[in-house]
Amino acid sequence: MSKAFSNLLKYLGKLNPTQKEKVYQWLKRYIDPASSVSGRLIDEMRETRFKEGFECPHCASEFIVRFGKYSGRQRYKCKCCLKTFNDMTNTALYRTRKSNEWIAFIECMIKGYSLRKSADIVGVTWVTLFYWRHKLLNALKQMDFDQFQGIVEVDETYFLYSEKGKRNIDRRKPRKRGGKANHRGISREQVCVLVARDRAKSTVSKVTCMGRVVKTQVEKVIGSKLHSENVLVTDAWRAYKTYAKEKGLEHYRIKSTDGKHVIKGIYHIQNVNGVHSRLKQWIDRFKGVASKYLDNYLAWFLFVDKRGHESSKQNIKDMLLSSFSYETNDTYESIRISKLIL
Repeated sequence: MSKAFSNLLKYLGKLNPTQKEKVYQWLKRYIDPASSVSGRLIDEMRETRFKEGFECPHCASEFIVRFGKYSGRQRYKCKCCLKTFNDMTNTALYRTRKSNEWIAFIECMIKGYSLRKSADIVGVTWVTLFYWRHKLLNALKQMDFDQFQGIVEVDETYFLYSEKGKRNIDRRKPRKRGGKANHRGISREQVCVLVARDRAKSTVSKVTCMGRVVKTQVEKVIGSKLHSENVLVTDAWRAYKTYAKEKGLEHYRIKSTDGKHVIKGIYHIQNVNGVHSRLKQWIDRFKGVASKYLDNYLAWFLFVDKRGHESSKQNIKDMLLSSFSYETNDTYESIRISKLIL
């Protein structure tokens, strides 16, 4: 071992964890070109996006021709609308000048790093990474499934309404470190997140309303995924009882007051309560989340929770390819001025 190499190892040992992670990401890109958004990965992204046929992202026409290259990427032209586009158009990576840093950033996301720590590792400003995060999550939250199977557990959890990042907040004084609600119990100061999960782990987690959930909101969030053979298991809140009756579903209510948490040895809401517990613990690391972005964080959590929060090469690739499957026209401006929609 040469003296220079020995000194390098000693120097590396003195680096802090963030600096070591930065060195690791640099070496990975240097040694393994597949760890950047180029070459074979671009081909996979194209195949994922156009798995049902190559078409124009502007007008959906299939009459497309190659139209030279721009910034090293293949360019296409639609013969119908005459617009040009490339493989990245209307995706999370569209107009991204530092696309090779996306793999490192997604790894930071799966590990749950803050924006500032991610910025130190990736080498991009934390403001830019904020917009990268929400462009990716706006695509990722479009992931869906058709219907629940068998037993479906449904319960809600609540987050204090937050306008984190907003200046000149009206109607109330700004809170510090999250703050507390002015009223005890469930009130319209809190954002209701409805979580539904079957035993095959198909899960819906969405911002539903302000305050207590009502049957119309339950129908809006999960109604299209339920069928007559589903068995609904909920807590004792009356909205679920009314909803199940009108829907014609077999329904079991778990009443915590009587100390019985399992009915007939199989009907319970322990799985969905486990999701609540992991979600709360995971989201605490962000020191508060603006309510208008909460749906994005729920989609993020469901993705990493399903994969055990492991930042493996396959999970990183899956996150990128999954987000690339859905079109998004987000701009920095549209992300910044977005509002909570109920």
